[in-house]
Amino acid sequence: GRMPRPDMPTRTGPPTAAGRWSIVPLAETDATVRAAGTAELLLERYGVVTRGSVMTERVPGGFALTYKVLAGFEDTGRARRGYFIETLGAAQFSTGGTVDRLRGFTRDPDAGERPLVALTLAATDPANAYGAALPWPRLDGSSPDGDGGAVTGAGTEVTGDAGVSDAASAIAESGSVDARGERPTGHRAGRKAGALVVLVDGELVLYVERGGKTVLLFDDDEAVIRAAAESLGGVVRRGGVAKLAIEKVNGAFILGTPLGTALQEHGFSATPRGLRMRS
Repeated sequence: GRMPRPDMPTRTGPPTAAGRWSIVPLAETDATVRAAGTAELLLERYGVVTRGSVMTERVPGGFALTYKVLAGFEDTGRARRGYFIETLGAAQFSTGGTVDRLRGFTRDPDAGERPLVALTLAATDPANAYGAALPWPRLDGSSPDGDGGAVTGAGTEVTGDAGVSDAASAIAESGSVDARGERPTGHRAGRKAGALVVLVDGELVLYVERGGKTVLLFDDDEAVIRAAAESLGGVVRRGGVAKLAIEKVNGAFILGTPLGTALQEHGFSATPRGLRMRS
């Protein structure tokens, strides 16, 4: 005879009864197992796990619990603890393979000049350490906490209260930032959806707000600016970003600035409102 027809959800049945169903694993209830799994995920995601990266992820138990787990990994050889990256604190954990790769990036002072390496990332990308393991640099060249110490965000090391880079001096004279280095427009760097960062040799050079209307420039070296412009233009050209329409850099009109010139050399077109590029 005929096979009976399967019961179908009626209009009066719950909406959750529709669709296909499958069995999924139960969530791990053992806190120790969950903490170990989270620590392994952090090692894979960040390469070098620091207090800042843990706090950014808002891991349950915070850095204290993660530290205990990673210290246990060190005892069993699953992780290494060391001072791998300057300024990121002493509590750094990584794997043997990552440490070996980091050694390959060590600069040899006798090796001479080497090509600049530029990389454009989403501001929220785990590979972007700024706003997580590292504080965002200030436009006036001072350290983020205002102590006047040495910083690298402005492209050249600045030490003391009186030292500022040439770019920062020009910005201050133009009135685009106040005496504290804050921008009166209210724009500030952050790990925001849609925003981009351009790193050159690991240093933050450009922060591009969503859509590109406003750009923050943290370096005044022409070679560095050209490398950053080439990377940003390449991302748009490859379709990573549909379009960018840049109007201002550090509060000033983009056209006629060193960054504006570099962007035009790498595919951006001038418009009455600034620069534009489409993929």
